[in-house]
Amino acid sequence: MKEPTTGKHTPLFEYYKANGVKLIDFGGWEMPIQFSGILAEHEAVRERAGLFDCSHMGEIEIAGSEAEGYLNGLLTNDVSAMDIGQAQYNIICYPDGGAVDDIILFKMDEARYLLVCNASNTDKVFAWMQGNNRSAALLNNISDSIGLLALQGPAAAKILRELTDADLDAIGNYHFIADQQVAGIPHVLISRTGYTGEDGFELYLAADRTESLWKKLLTAGETYGLLPCGLGSRDTLRLEAGMPLYGHELSEQINPLAAGLGFAVKTKKTHDFIGKTALAAIRESGPAEKIVGFEATERGIPREGYKVFAAEGAEIGIVTSGTQSPTLKKSIGMALLKAEAAAIGTEIEIEIRNKRIKAIIIPKPFYKRTK
Repeated sequence: MKEPTTGKHTPLFEYYKANGVKLIDFGGWEMPIQFSGILAEHEAVRERAGLFDCSHMGEIEIAGSEAEGYLNGLLTNDVSAMDIGQAQYNIICYPDGGAVDDIILFKMDEARYLLVCNASNTDKVFAWMQGNNRSAALLNNISDSIGLLALQGPAAAKILRELTDADLDAIGNYHFIADQQVAGIPHVLISRTGYTGEDGFELYLAADRTESLWKKLLTAGETYGLLPCGLGSRDTLRLEAGMPLYGHELSEQINPLAAGLGFAVKTKKTHDFIGKTALAAIRESGPAEKIVGFEATERGIPREGYKVFAAEGAEIGIVTSGTQSPTLKKSIGMALLKAEAAAIGTEIEIEIRNKRIKAIIIPKPFYKRTK
């Protein structure tokens, strides 16, 4: 991450400028890495609540009587299994099985869906969707008109209840309710998909009302210890929760089966989808590489790009994400390793500044909240 030049801005850009919030370049967007500090923000989400600006994410509407069939031919998961009000984790693939992006799909009604993709991939995803649309489904990139705030942490529901009469208890994991009023702002979609390992909600609303809701949420959350949070804590939180980040654990080169996302790849669904043949073959033979979780057993913080070796042996892969876990107080990470070297319990070595430290492959997630 580097100092911003002239990037894209979320609806909170003027708020950031007015409050002296330092911004960095993140995939072409000017975004805050932190407000009060990554560790403080991370702890707030684990113990109380944190508020994230996720308005850089992309939103694409798919509508029409052929929307479901079109999406089932585009996405790896089974769209026909969705109910109205349900969200589904999904992946868009190339013919060779590599990932265009991972997305969340919302079923608004029988003929309308909302697809949420990663910020830096929005243009690529929309172009891919258009180029592979041989149906009567209508596609509309509405990203610029939508703001997105994520309220995460054990106190998230209490804070949100201060501002809405919406039935939050009715929103199960990976479900949503649309057209709600929050803090006097109409037409808010409230979902419960999360990316931190904690309970929480995502609030999709008109871009020009985002700053108002941001301020009202911060005010409502003061008594609960709510903190505004940046990209730094978002990354440490998702890593502890063992969640993939596109460009790290999933990419054009890392297919969803190698990434451990086979639950979202329905190669036996009725519809053919782009990449199905390649992914079915990979599933049959087993992926050549696998994303694994590890923890260091010696001092040192593994970072993306560091080489991984078999214990006192040859190079077997590369770290895709790594950090010093604020919650667990140990160094953790994920790595892409040769499949034959990726068994849980295997001892490995990671090269940090020309010195190898010992680590061990462990199951993900590293952190799981108590319900």
